Amino acid sequence: MYGWRMRIGLMVPASNTTIESELWRMVPSGVSVHTARMLLGKVNEEDLIKMEEHVETAARELANADVDIIAFGCTTGSLVKGKGYDEQISDKIASITGIPAVTTSTAVLDALHSLDVKKVGVVTPYIDELNKLEKAFLKANGINVVEIKGLELLDNIDIGKQEPYIPYKLVKSLTMAECDGFFISCTNFRSIEIIEMLEGEIKKPVISSNQATLAAILKKGGINLTAVSGYGSLFRRA
Repeated sequence: MYGWRMRIGLMVPASNTTIESELWRMVPSGVSVHTARMLLGKVNEEDLIKMEEHVETAARELANADVDIIAFGCTTGSLVKGKGYDEQISDKIASITGIPAVTTSTAVLDALHSLDVKKVGVVTPYIDELNKLEKAFLKANGINVVEIKGLELLDNIDIGKQEPYIPYKLVKSLTMAECDGFFISCTNFRSIEIIEMLEGEIKKPVISSNQATLAAILKKGGINLTAVSGYGSLFRRA
């Protein structure tokens, strides 16, 4: 049986073409990923808020697969209404299904705190509207955003087409000296294969939305993070 150790229920924007592949590459033995999709138009504030309308249906579909934990796999979709919105979403999922839940933005905060990153450089594929919302969310949760750079992409399919060298170059273009660590934002922004490379070169922690999401899932499910290797210092925390 797949998922004999843990079955992950994953809620994703319907146009996301990255997070499933990245999670399957990273999950330890005995952990499986099962997905439900939520309709999303453009990657902007209005459409991300509308996406919440599909949370209940997606949650019930995943519960039908008898998953052990449900992850809301969207970064800006879980912070678009500001501080506390991430917890509102996870509480809503848990109340509907009776299954523990976590959101990507909650997972990112946990990852930043666990790596003692208080001053972060952020790279995203987003439009400026969303970068401002993300910066405000991080600041409200005690994280100082030293610098944030985005690609101004509005179409999620276009985001999913970006090659890993794009976030790599974006991170390397940031002001290194002033940052404790770096965050590659967006569950549709392919980047897990460059995390170790970046950390080796800049000697500071690097997290991504998908890496942080998996770490939060494993911690919530009682699986030691060291069961995952090759995807950054976050997983070297027992």
